[in-house]
Amino acid sequence: MQSIYNYSNMRYYLSLFIVVHFCAIAIYAIPNYAGLPPGPYCASRFNNGKCCPGRHDDCSAPILQTTCYCDEFCNRTREEDCCPDYWSHCHGITLTTPSPDFEEFRRCTFRGKYYNHGQTFKLNCNVCKCSSIGQRADVLCEENRCLIDQDLLSSLYLESERLGWTATNYSDLWGRTLDEGIKLKLGTLDPAKSIHNMNPVRRIYDPEALPREFDSRSRWPRDISGVKDQGWCGASWAISTADVASDRFALMSKGSEDVDLSPQHLISCNVRGQLGCSGGYLDRAWHFVRKFGLVDEECYPWSGKNDKCKLRRKTNLENAGCRAPKNPLRTELYKVGPAYRLGNETDIMQEILTSGPVQATMRVYQDFFTYQSGIYKHSTLTANYPSGYHSVRILGWGEELQGNYQPTKYWLVANSWGRNWGENGLFKIVKGTNECEIETYVLGIWAKTM
Repeated sequence: MQSIYNYSNMRYYLSLFIVVHFCAIAIYAIPNYAGLPPGPYCASRFNNGKCCPGRHDDCSAPILQTTCYCDEFCNRTREEDCCPDYWSHCHGITLTTPSPDFEEFRRCTFRGKYYNHGQTFKLNCNVCKCSSIGQRADVLCEENRCLIDQDLLSSLYLESERLGWTATNYSDLWGRTLDEGIKLKLGTLDPAKSIHNMNPVRRIYDPEALPREFDSRSRWPRDISGVKDQGWCGASWAISTADVASDRFALMSKGSEDVDLSPQHLISCNVRGQLGCSGGYLDRAWHFVRKFGLVDEECYPWSGKNDKCKLRRKTNLENAGCRAPKNPLRTELYKVGPAYRLGNETDIMQEILTSGPVQATMRVYQDFFTYQSGIYKHSTLTANYPSGYHSVRILGWGEELQGNYQPTKYWLVANSWGRNWGENGLFKIVKGTNECEIETYVLGIWAKTM
């Protein structure tokens, strides 16, 4: 009789414990899911209304950038991980809105700062959000690879002496994703597809007679174009094309056609098979300049956008509304001959020495965005992250001593990210080893001067 009595008491207290437990959950530890996607979560995974018995990590559903759980063990040890519809779907309990007394549970603490439920903020290139689930509020962040990554910068600082160049944090690149950098700060599409179809030229010269150092700006101080800033427009294909053509017109006309040609003309009007600020092919760019020509920068100023073309394909400078050119014989737009490929290191040097800067395409890895000074060589730290192709202008070459080693040969190159980047808009990159493929896709052209 006593045992029956004890057993009845045990069942009574057990029932009372369950009731009190779920009342406490429903009243004093009410999760708040305001601001979260409505779901369903558990209901979409377990249509029979029963959730997984015990602890099963695969008994879960995706929510924002993380996972919520639907197993029976959820509400015992990790209530904050329960899915928003866990209580109603698995237990038939409808949760009511929490009272103001529990607003403290809806606040997130992140790096010494407090954030309210639903509040968003940015952590470098990632958007973070404070979300409360159960009695716990957590900060959930996107997981994009940032263009300027603090861990990468720290590693590059430590390795600067071995690498031969120094890195820095550029404020205008901070807060952008690596994908944005590749798409909007580069902009040259698959050079192998277009440039390999061009025939290389062979010049007769003595490679041993080439100077150890050369700078186009010193040889032709009034004829070489300055550094452009493409902004957040993937237009290196257009800027490098227009700048190399401008240099060649000034040099080959001996200054009588010193012109700053318009890359915006290319972006807006060279649209067949091209993507404007999302990238372009160099062979198509040069074909356009050869067939239709370009106007000058003043006539078609830079906007850095995919604007609608305002010129007819076949026109002249007067009909295009351009100011009278410096050379009175010039009536048509500025056209060039067929672009040609340069096959090796000394061919590139000879071409620059005799005809001026050349166009080169290089593979850009994430560490290149941080370059500040020195002779750049790609670090293996970013070898496994996305990369892209970028077209630049090689102005010359030289050598520098680095520590106790032999002199390091470099190319002197003009970038198109403004003068606040690199060495006043320029950079040096290891020469003679095809670093970042910079010696693989190199082009020259002949300007059709009057």
